[in-house]
Amino acid sequence: MRKYILLAILLFCSLPMLRLSAQTTTKPLPKVKVIIDNDFCGDPDGLFQLTHQLLCKSCDIRAIVGGHLAKNAGFTNRTDQATESCEKANEILELLGMKGKVKVVPGAESGLTSTTTPIESEGARTIVAEARQCTPEKPLYILCGASLTNVACAHLMDPSIDDKVIVVWIGGQEYTGIGSYPPPGYSKVEYNLNLSIPAGQVVFNQSKMRIWQVPRDVYRQCLYGLDEVKTKIAPYGKIGKYLLEQLQNTVNVCEKYGIPMGECYILGDSPLVLLTALQSGFEADPSSSQYQYVSCPAINADGSYGLNHQGRMIRVYTHIDSRLMFGDLEAKMQLLGK
Repeated sequence: MRKYILLAILLFCSLPMLRLSAQTTTKPLPKVKVIIDNDFCGDPDGLFQLTHQLLCKSCDIRAIVGGHLAKNAGFTNRTDQATESCEKANEILELLGMKGKVKVVPGAESGLTSTTTPIESEGARTIVAEARQCTPEKPLYILCGASLTNVACAHLMDPSIDDKVIVVWIGGQEYTGIGSYPPPGYSKVEYNLNLSIPAGQVVFNQSKMRIWQVPRDVYRQCLYGLDEVKTKIAPYGKIGKYLLEQLQNTVNVCEKYGIPMGECYILGDSPLVLLTALQSGFEADPSSSQYQYVSCPAINADGSYGLNHQGRMIRVYTHIDSRLMFGDLEAKMQLLGK
């Protein structure tokens, strides 16, 4: 009898080890394939987003595409803005010790002006090539923090990629009846959409791409204290110091032109990280943020939304989890600093 009791005890004690052994032999979760498309030569929120995304191990970053700004945007005097965006992205990679490890290519140097003729660029071609290797079940996430020009051009070059991608876009004005009202002194057409209204028309009106939209009232939720940058970001490595310098330069320029920034800055591109890299493991989805499905609007020639009852359903985010988003960035910066 004692022999059987001893055997039972040994089996019971070995169960945790058996479970641990099973866990250690389990295959790791597949990484989310992403392409980052942003105007890194402009608003420094894109530099914060790129840094955070590169530090996330759950993303397979297939390429970084440099985007354009508006003419006379105030952030740069250069006309080759997509090229300058690539230079900024390479600075981030070098500071993180990742130089040459991620493909960096320029997109269009100006906004799309036609809804039928694409602007050929290495960035658009890269989007097409990477999307062709994906499937509707395992799509390519195109993370767009500025103009939709390069995404629209990729569609015009090869519409067959539409069902193989999810476009996560920071842009577009508020929706009536969803989320918050427009801010005081608002522009009728949101900044990123206004960079190329024809590009918005191609992606929303003509393509069948899945869209996760973070409109203006939602990306304005991403307020981060300037003192928080100094205490939680800047002390950790050369990259932390660089991000503070870039942000401070922008704040100084804004104040020079009579636009006081106050205590905070909108890091409005950071939801691109939250909605892709920081998904739940169980039933994978960015489950800590809130959205509604709406019928995809038709974007009019003046940039306004038109009713389109036949439009496909798109996700329009109404609330983002800034606690997880910024907390994860801070933690990764601290670990990097060590």
